[in-house]
Amino acid sequence: MDFPLLNELKAAKEVIWYNDNYTSFDEVKDGLPVSLGDVLEAENRLKRFSPYIKKVFPEVIDGIIESPISKIDKMKSRMENEYNKNIYGRLILKRDDLLPIAGSIKARGGIYEVLKHAETLAIDNGLLKLEDDYSILADDNFKKFFSTYTIQVGSTGNLGLSIGTISAKVGFNVIVHMSQDAKQWKKDLLRSKGVKVVEYTSDYSKAVEEGRALSDKDPKSYFIDDENSKDLFMGYAVGGMRTKKQLEDMEIVIDKEHPLFVYLPCGVGGGPGGVAYGLKLMYGDNVRCFFAEPTHSPAMLLGLASGLHDKISVEDIGLDNKTDADGLAVGRPSSFVGKIMDKTLTGAFTIDDYRLYDFLKSLYEEEKIFLEPSALAGFLGPIFTSEKYKDENITHMCWGTGGSLVPEDIRMQLI
Repeated sequence: MDFPLLNELKAAKEVIWYNDNYTSFDEVKDGLPVSLGDVLEAENRLKRFSPYIKKVFPEVIDGIIESPISKIDKMKSRMENEYNKNIYGRLILKRDDLLPIAGSIKARGGIYEVLKHAETLAIDNGLLKLEDDYSILADDNFKKFFSTYTIQVGSTGNLGLSIGTISAKVGFNVIVHMSQDAKQWKKDLLRSKGVKVVEYTSDYSKAVEEGRALSDKDPKSYFIDDENSKDLFMGYAVGGMRTKKQLEDMEIVIDKEHPLFVYLPCGVGGGPGGVAYGLKLMYGDNVRCFFAEPTHSPAMLLGLASGLHDKISVEDIGLDNKTDADGLAVGRPSSFVGKIMDKTLTGAFTIDDYRLYDFLKSLYEEEKIFLEPSALAGFLGPIFTSEKYKDENITHMCWGTGGSLVPEDIRMQLI
């Protein structure tokens, strides 16, 4: 196996990779395993659940789980000064750190898949009809019904938080299988919500494997598979699709002459892949999506650049898959997502852990915005791409994937 950048990846260097397989979205979209109709169906399901969300999480405005977009002009100036480079165009931040309920991008896919499973069970058992007011799902009889079922998931942190929180609220028994990378505060928070947390001394892939095996033994257990779940992907894609109206409301024009560049922190690939797909549905080739990964865990970049997808892991090229960016500590990428991104992703890049903390402090000092370390991975993107794309009409969007639930004492250590 050999391909450009392989030696740099082996040496854990920061690199940017531009995808030679990239093809116009109009040419590839009909051959993909997900469609615009699938995403619209997911959005309609979330709308059906909005009365329920509003009832059980009153802090969620109108029962719609969404996050704002912030202009970060001071951060842009700080980055230009520190890196001695122009970032052509504007820089904005998608604030998924502020997503209600779970405080991260995982609130999108994780909550969606749990709600879809709850809906399916309730309808199949004659307890619910599509035309009902879904706020009835908060009633005790539904909670009692759901308590006879179990949901399980393997996670490095935020997906477990998302699924554990919503599953417990709905009434399910829930077991989250956590890898060694998961932060202690995330495990503690889950346990405080009545979630069973099983800890592993190995990495993410082992937690998923064990969780799936245990779930398969119980006919009333449902395993949420971050590596291969179309439902998770749909929940994320809704977020990408909704971004269009938000940018229009901000009077930010996106078209051929005014492209959108989006930088998404990437672990196994489901969250960034779904968001990227939703954005491509809205903007086609006028949006260019890049995945950001730690230098020690470039799973998706490796899978795409080699063409081997999930048939290769970072350990195969001598990397240790150890990173402070817990949500990105994944050694083997999702095959399902990789094959969708194969011709639709513009590129991917790697970032050293120390830069995550540099960006974290800079963003807090300049904009008073706190993100957890893994959520800063995208910020190197505009530095990389501005070497190639010198166009003042570009809108650069970093996707802030988590941070609002980080305990205050840990925040203070980081900033």
